[in-house]
Amino acid sequence: MQFHPDRNPGNHEAETRFKAISEAYDCLKDPQKRAAYDRFGHAAFKNGGAGGGFGGQQGFEGFSDIFESVFGDFMGGGRQQRGGPRRGADLRYDLTISLEDAFHGKAETVTIDVAANCDLCEGTGAKPGTSARACQTCGGRGQVRAQQGFFVIERACPTCHGAGQ
Repeated sequence: MQFHPDRNPGNHEAETRFKAISEAYDCLKDPQKRAAYDRFGHAAFKNGGAGGGFGGQQGFEGFSDIFESVFGDFMGGGRQQRGGPRRGADLRYDLTISLEDAFHGKAETVTIDVAANCDLCEGTGAKPGTSARACQTCGGRGQVRAQQGFFVIERACPTCHGAGQ
């Protein structure tokens, strides 16, 4: 409510922030929009948001992009991962609060255990003083391709489990 236009009349920056926050919330609460964002980033909504068009997703440049998004991964082609790690699973935490606390916007602290990189190997798994070697099965890609009939299927490497090392 901090950036709501009714609380900030005439403040265009607050209005812009409120719109951005509302759009982000709208994307996060809709599983289809969230999946589109996870796969394509902001490009999934760059042509006017998720209204109308092909399945509510306006981020496609043409028929080849639509075909590739539907069949690319299945046929072994597909888009390469757009920079950065894949999105992990959602974190959920049940918290019971009173109606009064909710009304007043009481802040609660939640402690969540997270995996951290080892100080010795920095998450590579290599012994100190050495560097990690590329997986022999996938050549460091983390993915292997298998042909089944006319189709080529790409999946996580069974040796390194997608790590590439």
